Amino acid sequence: MAELLRSLQDSQLVARFQRRCGLFPAPDEGPCEDGAAPGLGHLPEATGKGRGGPAHGLRRVTASQAHVQKYIVKNYFYYYLFRFSAALGQEVFYITFLPFTYWNVDSYVSRRLIIIWVLVMYVGQVAKDILKWPRPFSPPVVRLEKRLIAEYGMPSTHAMAATAIPFTILISTVDRYQYPFVWGLIVAVVFSTLVCLSRLYTGMHTVLDVLGGILITMILIVLTYPAWTLIDHLNSASPLFPVCVIVVPFFLCYNYPVSEYYSPTRADTTTILAAGAGMIIGFWINHFFQLVSEPIESFPVIQNIPPLTTDMLVLGLTKFTVGIVLIFLVRQLVQNLSLQVLYSWFKVVTRNKEARRRLEIEVPYKFVTYTSVGICATTFVPMLHRFLGLL
Repeated sequence: MAELLRSLQDSQLVARFQRRCGLFPAPDEGPCEDGAAPGLGHLPEATGKGRGGPAHGLRRVTASQAHVQKYIVKNYFYYYLFRFSAALGQEVFYITFLPFTYWNVDSYVSRRLIIIWVLVMYVGQVAKDILKWPRPFSPPVVRLEKRLIAEYGMPSTHAMAATAIPFTILISTVDRYQYPFVWGLIVAVVFSTLVCLSRLYTGMHTVLDVLGGILITMILIVLTYPAWTLIDHLNSASPLFPVCVIVVPFFLCYNYPVSEYYSPTRADTTTILAAGAGMIIGFWINHFFQLVSEPIESFPVIQNIPPLTTDMLVLGLTKFTVGIVLIFLVRQLVQNLSLQVLYSWFKVVTRNKEARRRLEIEVPYKFVTYTSVGICATTFVPMLHRFLGLL
């Protein structure tokens, strides 16, 4: 078993997958063959985001440091497929997909999805900084992403989110809507598989990282599923419920495991917990003040999925656009105000961008900002939709 785990954590396995998919390091970055020598060190600055178009299949990746990594793409189908798939596990997807689901699809399903997503992502983020397993070594691996290099690798939170989101939707809708379960299962498996393989293609995780993320997520879903209904009903349990929703996540963020060097993990975790807390508070506000009518837990009969019409598509995109614009405005306003207050309180120069990384500044401003975003998304945006006649 130990030998199997070591083989699954081998960077050469990731490198061989990249070569099979047509991704090679440029000659000056190391050998391109499968038999390349194993990496001798962990080089955090060795990747970056591709810029510009391809020139004879060569893409230049500029990093913030002096080191510049180059790589050769010989199969652009896999390149664009896995770059797109990787984006399905990043912040831009969460910011767009989760609100869209709440505003346009089914807020009952969305509530469950948000709660499970927050739980899974928190466990994954904390596990990274407790285990402190390195990402694949480069060389032999080609790294295509720059921002996440400072984070540890095990488990892959992309794999966790890509497993949690489709399978939570599948479980929550199978007794609610009428559709072929097999097709729903196929979509969930394909979505999860593409995102998981993208983590190998981009060189950000070992096979063991990905499998570990999938396994942890499946265990969390199985353990929490019996309590999903209870958790969903907590938003109407007590007037003191919002206090707990604020205090507990903030405590977890402020007491996040200390890393030997700065990484965006703590900031990302604070963003996730704060957004989740804000959305849950929004659910409570809607119920307590009866601002938005929430769908019932179960329909009298299983509903057919309505056909997608042009009017429905236009309405959904309009609601989404209005909501995203309001969220962006709230995010910018609250972020600027919270930073100004914290800079003044701790007597920090406003132009000092490094100050944002200090615990006493980073956690409060992130938490306040994204809690406000969550409340806005679940309470004020639906109110605006009703005011504009979009409901």
